[in-house]
Amino acid sequence: MAAEAAFDFREEERAPVLALRGDWTVDTIAGLEASLRDIAHRLRPGAVVDVGALGRIDVAGAYLIDRTFRESPAGDRERIAVRGKHAHALSLLTAARKAASAPAAETEKRKGLVGFAETVGRAVAGIGNDALETLDILGETLVMSWRLITRPRRIRWVSIVHVMEVAGLNALPIVLILSFFLGMVVAYLGARILRDFGATVFTVDLVAFSVLREFAVLVAAILLAGRSGSAFTAEIGAMKMRQEIDAMRVIGIGPMEALVVPRVWAMVAMTPILTFAGMMAGLLGGIIVCWAALDISPAMFIGRMSETVPEQHFWVGMSKAPAFALVIAVIACKQGLSVGGDVASLGNRVTSSVVQSIFMVILMDALFALWFLEMDW
Repeated sequence: MAAEAAFDFREEERAPVLALRGDWTVDTIAGLEASLRDIAHRLRPGAVVDVGALGRIDVAGAYLIDRTFRESPAGDRERIAVRGKHAHALSLLTAARKAASAPAAETEKRKGLVGFAETVGRAVAGIGNDALETLDILGETLVMSWRLITRPRRIRWVSIVHVMEVAGLNALPIVLILSFFLGMVVAYLGARILRDFGATVFTVDLVAFSVLREFAVLVAAILLAGRSGSAFTAEIGAMKMRQEIDAMRVIGIGPMEALVVPRVWAMVAMTPILTFAGMMAGLLGGIIVCWAALDISPAMFIGRMSETVPEQHFWVGMSKAPAFALVIAVIACKQGLSVGGDVASLGNRVTSSVVQSIFMVILMDALFALWFLEMDW
């Protein structure tokens, strides 16, 4: 049974003390509002909340205490000084203070060239801040991954396998279909162009090079960014809106360990598999076109490819997959953790997640291409 909420107000030598007793929950604080408003006018700078005898507390109780200090003429506008030990009081009071902070005043929008320059500057600054926050999440992910590797019992295998199935395995059909048709398109265009030079046999080389090195991994990464990455952002963002992540922190569960790392590991594990499947589907599409349009049998296609296409092209494509997966998962989780308290913020973050992921995949692919070119791969 819940203990009745009560408090004692003491004028000590250094500063007033508001000592809490009983359970401060939504069911027990109804009768304290008027008396706390009277206490608010008696608070002096440096007033302290004593939680040593406090029982249970929820968000409603924390809000009522925080409001008492905020409405006081001498109350601290930045934080509440807490005395004594309690499992959840400090975190709930901090959350109540953040939620009650007044919104920033809207800045006056300038017009003309100055306004345009200001808009561009704010956009560039926002991109820079977003990039730094993403790097911060990446660092935390790597550190947490190492901690879990050194303590395997804390690894959430059920979550990892579930994400591998939902975000990776369920994307396999669409990756196969798109890679198959992409291989057919490349083979058809190559056959039309190379036929004019009497070099239709090189269509095999074109299909193998393009599918193994570039198209299979790009198709898998872009589809995962649009399908699984957006789902990660929406899931974590919805939890952020419902304050589930705050509740996880209160009970001692780290969002990085429970939400981010399982998704990152699952993506890193599944993307190479999807890339390999995309390679096989793309080559199959090229084989069918070459067989139907150029009379190059499947046996001749495979023989030509094994003779002229080094296996390094296969490994080049496969080596990109984990890097793309890591970037997509980190960006998606970061955008989910950055969701505010409204639906518009969730929609904006999902859009940003997809756009940033695809942009980074293409940028990294270009950097990989330059690096492999310098390495003569």
